[in-house]
Amino acid sequence: MQKNLALVAHDHKKPDLIRWAQAHKEILAKHHLVATGTTGGLLADALALPVFRYKSGPLGGDQQIGALIAEGKLDALFFFWDPLNPAPHDPDVKALLRLCSVWNVPVACNESSADLIISSPRFEDPGYQRAIPEY
Repeated sequence: MQKNLALVAHDHKKPDLIRWAQAHKEILAKHHLVATGTTGGLLADALALPVFRYKSGPLGGDQQIGALIAEGKLDALFFFWDPLNPAPHDPDVKALLRLCSVWNVPVACNESSADLIISSPRFEDPGYQRAIPEY
């Protein structure tokens, strides 16, 4: 079953995300990939896979991905954020991570958590349905 996956990375973490995505290309190729602007371009080039690109994070891309979460159209977020270099759009980043918690969307913030999510037997189990809260 194809999932909608978002891949996002702050500038200093883009090489880490690219390397991680290349290591998991076979799995990622089975799914619909979306990303914020620059990250999406880098991923499309590195993976030779289609990646739908939203705006750059500071220009609204984080909010566009947040809208996918709120609409129930995102299955997982892989967001390699940089905790040591605050971004000018930090409130948008916090809102995006908050939405993942609100809607119970799996989110990986670094390579280790991304490895655990993508290697989980439930990740590609068509019978697994995450619980979606009713508010």
